[in-house]
Amino acid sequence: MQIKEITNEEFENFSKSFEPSSLYQTNEYASTMNENGYDSLFLGLVDDSEQIRAASLILIQKINGFKYALAPRGFLIDYSDFSLFSIFTKGVKKYLGKRDIVAIKINPKIIKEVYDCNGNSIVTNPDYDVIFKNLKKNGFYHLGYNNYFEALKPRFEAIVDINLTNEEIFKNIKKPFRTKIRKAERDGIKVYHGDIDDLKYLYEHTKKKYPRNLKYFKALYQFFDKDNLIDFYYSTLDTTGYLQIVQKYYNEFEMESHRLNRELMEHPNENEKIINRKLVVDQNFEEVKKELINATAYLREHPDGIILSSALVVKWKDEVHLIIDGYDSAYKHFNAKHILIWKIMSRYSKLGFKKFNLGGISNIKNTNKNYRGLNEFKLSFGSKVIEYAGDFELITNGTLYFMYRKTSDLSNMWKSGK
Repeated sequence: MQIKEITNEEFENFSKSFEPSSLYQTNEYASTMNENGYDSLFLGLVDDSEQIRAASLILIQKINGFKYALAPRGFLIDYSDFSLFSIFTKGVKKYLGKRDIVAIKINPKIIKEVYDCNGNSIVTNPDYDVIFKNLKKNGFYHLGYNNYFEALKPRFEAIVDINLTNEEIFKNIKKPFRTKIRKAERDGIKVYHGDIDDLKYLYEHTKKKYPRNLKYFKALYQFFDKDNLIDFYYSTLDTTGYLQIVQKYYNEFEMESHRLNRELMEHPNENEKIINRKLVVDQNFEEVKKELINATAYLREHPDGIILSSALVVKWKDEVHLIIDGYDSAYKHFNAKHILIWKIMSRYSKLGFKKFNLGGISNIKNTNKNYRGLNEFKLSFGSKVIEYAGDFELITNGTLYFMYRKTSDLSNMWKSGK
């Protein structure tokens, strides 16, 4: 068997047939990253009958003048086939080393453990320790069990089972979120299927917290859209309709308040009971009065409606991946992201998809206040949490790697002012 560069078509055929595959090990993702400054190549391990036994997209970036390789979500290989993995690793190391690439980092889909949405372990990979030791035996250095988002790809992912009826999926969502989704529906928030020209909404919603820019979003859409593998959605507030809804609530509370006033006069012996009910109604009435002022301002300032939230998803085999989502923080109280995710999950469940991948979270067992909200949001949809092994690095050119590390150390020293 030998390592060699394979064609886009050969890699595509292998990637689509291999399990477990990844949208990050595709021609589409390679093209996206090419548009964003990365070089790429496809390596395959080919046997004597010209059959591909393992393969990988290799992305190459320049760091301080050195070439460094990445295999996003790891190689397409059976990690439990130790002989095959050893042959592939040696071939990749030799091939990249000759091309002056200092090292390769991989973030393989090797599952360590699976948890329920409450953090209870429900599945442990019985082969994990043996596979982990084999990676180290073949020269891979483990970069640690990170808790947050320091890795090439998230070490923890939240995934919802949508191979159910919509009623079952909704029931699995935690009660406070079900309440928020129902309220968003009552407020008249609508979800729409957008296109590449609407990605500007996503960029506006995410530009302060996400490192990718509009160029990345458009490249991703352009290449994955060729085979209808990507969709963009956004939610809106119909300001005219919302004002009408709030006016309706205003009228109902006003009428109820007047009715209770009459009851107080007609039934003086039941004052305490009526007063308690009226206190609740009047409190709600005051809140609706404030919202009526807001709703009037929304319509005046945004007669065509307000874009509240947005989401970009990729469909890969039987799984839908939430690539990036965002919302306008000025209108957070509308819970527009909650209803957006629910409507998207519901749609793909009806289309026959089995999983909805909400993307990365921090360590479910060891998070901090910066990521608590993120975890709570994604886990409230009834997700299971997949824990992967993390990042591994393989040195492919020892001499250049030594120089690369020295340069990196100096660069970090200058940045810290030492």
